[in-house]
Amino acid sequence: MGNELTEYGTFIKDIKELIYRRQYEAMKSVNSELIHLYWEIGEEIDRQQREQGWGNSVVEILAKELQREFPGVKGFSARNLWLMRNFYLEYAYATNLQPLVAEISWTKNIIIMQKCKDSSMREFYIKMTKRYGWTKDVLINNIENKAFEKYLTNQTNFDDTVPEKYRLQAKLAVKDDYNFDFIEMGIEHSEAELEAGVISNIRTFLAEMGGDFCFMGSQYHLAVDGEDYYLDLLLFHRRLKSLIVIELKIGEFKPEYVGKMQFYLTALDETEKLPGENPSIGIIICKNKSRTTVEYTLKSANKPIGVATYSYYDNLPENVRSLLPSPDEIARIVTEIEMVK
Repeated sequence: MGNELTEYGTFIKDIKELIYRRQYEAMKSVNSELIHLYWEIGEEIDRQQREQGWGNSVVEILAKELQREFPGVKGFSARNLWLMRNFYLEYAYATNLQPLVAEISWTKNIIIMQKCKDSSMREFYIKMTKRYGWTKDVLINNIENKAFEKYLTNQTNFDDTVPEKYRLQAKLAVKDDYNFDFIEMGIEHSEAELEAGVISNIRTFLAEMGGDFCFMGSQYHLAVDGEDYYLDLLLFHRRLKSLIVIELKIGEFKPEYVGKMQFYLTALDETEKLPGENPSIGIIICKNKSRTTVEYTLKSANKPIGVATYSYYDNLPENVRSLLPSPDEIARIVTEIEMVK
């Protein structure tokens, strides 16, 4: 009887998973067809305007006719028809983006189209939205907080310390600057106050980290040779299958922070890392940093470490574009995003 119940339970679970999987595939198919429909409508509006010389009024007339023909069907307002035309015109010659736009919703496509004018930036946000399942609000927040620039200008030594199969995923796990607007504290604050603010808003903090992070603890205790050590924050990254140490610093980055982080990572790997997990990674988040100092310091580090800054508002430097990799390097990184498992 017990075996029958177990088999019955497994059967029910398998059927439920099958239904969910098929429902998801059906939703993807419906979304893809909708995007293709909107593309074709936009293309036809553009063609008729060019060939017939019709003005803007044709869109108003078309909207009324479609709403009369398909009562109760959303999406055929004049505003949306204009968006369809603009959508077609924006991507008509962007052959690298055309296969991607059907993989996310119409609303998210419009957000990316309107807020991002660079092709590489659009590709980045489309792929990241698909990969991490960003909601509309999360997508807007990431664009407004310049996630594209923050990911591509991050400073790590992962090229030399992380196995190639995990390297890009590790780079995507570290930003160059984190927005801590969600923490309420004065301009002058202690590291204890900063940490307390993070812990009090842990969900928002994990979302700002970029997804795939799980909270393991604060002031996480490590005992080494009879001595006690405490890590500011310990996280776990599900895709990397790595423990992530976060050290919070309220001032300028100092080279000695890397030496201390290397010690923590070694101790974690020796005492806490489970079989099947990958080596631990450290992220040092400071109020400020000299990029040259960070670059020189990380060259001599043999453990995977990233150095970032935090701010209460978007304070990326005006010349942030000069910090980005070359166009070819950006294209390579963005192309590889969808290949990371």
